[in-house]
Parts: sequence; C-alpha cells; structure tokens
Amino acid sequence: MSLPTPTPGLRAVVTGASSGIGEALADGLAGRGYSLILVARREDRLHELAHRLAERHRVDAEVRAVDLSDRDERATLCEELATREIAVLCNNAGFATYGTLATANPARERQQVELNTVAVHDLTLAVLPGMLARRAGAILITGSTAGNQPGPNNATYAASKAFANTFAESLHGELAGTGVQCTLLAPGPVRTEYAEVAEVPNLDRMVPGPLWVSAEQAANDAIAGMAGGRRRVVPGIFAKVQTVGGQYTPRGLVGPILRTIYRRVK
Repeated sequence: MSLPTPTPGLRAVVTGASSGIGEALADGLAGRGYSLILVARREDRLHELAHRLAERHRVDAEVRAVDLSDRDERATLCEELATREIAVLCNNAGFATYGTLATANPARERQQVELNTVAVHDLTLAVLPGMLARRAGAILITGSTAGNQPGPNNATYAASKAFANTFAESLHGELAGTGVQCTLLAPGPVRTEYAEVAEVPNLDRMVPGPLWVSAEQAANDAIAGMAGGRRRVVPGIFAKVQTVGGQYTPRGLVGPILRTIYRRVK
C-alpha cells in the first residue's frame, strides 16, 4: 500500500503543526508534493511555516488557527474538513500533565482529554467517509509508549494515549481492503517543546541524551510507515524497549517503578 498520489485538489492535514513532530510531518509531506492544511493554536508560527513550505517545496499551505480542545472551534474545523478532499490526516496535537490527579487542575485535565482523545476521534470521523468514498487515504494518530502501561502521576496522559494507541490499531484492522489506512505513531522521548508545554522543565533530564530521537526522525519514520501501510511505528531503540516492557512487564511491578520515576518530574 502507498500514500494517495498528490493532486492540486487534495490536502494533507497536520494538527499540532506549529512545532516538533507536527512541523516535521508537514515538511515531510510537503516534500512528497502534498499541499497542506496546518492546524495549531499559534497562528504566527503557522504562517511562518506555511511560507517556508511554499518556498521550499512549491506547495500551497493553508493555515487554521484552532484550539482543538475547544469543542466549538473544533466543530467548525470538522465541518470544513468533511467537505474537503483530504488525502492524509495527521492527528498529532497533544500535551501532558504530571503530578497527582487529586491536586491537578480539573480544567487543564479536561482540556487534555479533549485534545488527546476527543479531538482525535472527531477529526477522524470528519475525514473518514470521504476517504472511503474515494477508496484512498491515510490517517496517522500520534499515540505514545506511555499508553502501553499505567502512569501514576501521569494518569490522564497515559490514559488518553492508551485510547489513541488502541483506537489507531483497531481502525487499522477495520480498514483492511478499503484503500484507506490508519497508522499509529507511538514514540518515546522526542526532542520537542513538549516539556515546556507540560510545564516540567526538568523532563529532558529524566532520560539520557542518546536515547532521545529527533522530531525529524519520528516524522520521517511515521511517513514511511504510512506509505508502507504499517499498523504501528515506534521510532528509536528506547521506545521499542518501552513498548516491549509495557506489554509484557507485570502491572504490579511496572506501576511502582513508574510512580517513582514520575514523582521526580517537577
């Protein structure tokens, strides 16, 4: 299986496109000839990226400054996408919080659930019927190795990424033979602005430098995985070890270990 052939009317949608993996996904897809719809909250960054992509790859790049955790803003975007010819949807936007759930900000936790799970579901439902009617399309969902095991002191994020992981792999199986595919990107530590958004500046010191992967590597692996019709893409050795450990280590053992680790994230 391969990605749909780019045409002037088709678009690739990338959420969380203003930085990190999303920005790298946009660049990689533009390099393959796709015109884009770039989605994120930071409009200035999106316009800067759109200009760079147009100059570098000679593609059109539309900007949609949308807070995907806001139901009304998200609904407006979904209504538009349902009427457009979308070749690729990269559900990439997301963030994490750390600390005990009892002391967390309820509004912030709710926002995380909306962005990491509900928005992924809504956007997928918006573009999927059109893809199936054309018998061509690719959906990428950015999950995480954190979704493979419990995450004490990281509970909402781990649970939301468990949804993303399972949703992506379930949809991959459901779409077999339709001409449409769904691929899960399940990274471990990736060098992005993630720690800044999560408000935990020492997060990057929790994992030794050589075990991190770049946003560009994660994005390139993801696009190659979509092009190959893969079910799951896990970039980097450390993420692969995390995946195996999360799947096969007894919960009674892994839970206390992760609780100790996440207590150090401040």
